[in-house]
Amino acid sequence: MKDTSKQYDTVVAKCQALFEKKMSDYGSAWRILRLPSLTDQIFIKAQRIRGLQQNDERKVDEGEVSEFIGIINYCVMALIQLKKGVVEQPDLNTAESIKLYNEQIKITKQLMLDKNHDYGEAWRDMRVSSLTDLILQKLLRVKQIEDNSGQTLVSEGIDANYQDMINYAVFAMIHLNEAN
Repeated sequence: MKDTSKQYDTVVAKCQALFEKKMSDYGSAWRILRLPSLTDQIFIKAQRIRGLQQNDERKVDEGEVSEFIGIINYCVMALIQLKKGVVEQPDLNTAESIKLYNEQIKITKQLMLDKNHDYGEAWRDMRVSSLTDLILQKLLRVKQIEDNSGQTLVSEGIDANYQDMINYAVFAMIHLNEAN
């Protein structure tokens, strides 16, 4: 059995390294983004991945991996926004942002470990295209919840959907890494 926890950490380290570099370049400008804006950014990334999976021709020389990294990082930003709220001006330095990033990843990874135990690593038998479709489905759910002012009657909240998207994207990246 492959060590999912270690593979997960490897993928997240790659995502966090890019997040940290972008924090150096741009600061925490992302802190002004409202949740629907972050959801739309994630949606664009997921749609691009689906397009790459379906189309033979590519006009931009970036593959699925960079888009999955973007999904993971935007989802972490959204979880931070849910926790801290949106601000009018950037308010976090790199160290604070990384601390919050790691807090959200720790919670999300534990969710993955719990679900992975119960589902018996079923994701390992899934295709990357199916994981992409599940991310898109979660995005449509989040958009509906946002349109309902964050209210649900019986469904999990926005945070659980962002966490699931992170985990699906990590699984997809593990599959892509194993294919190479």
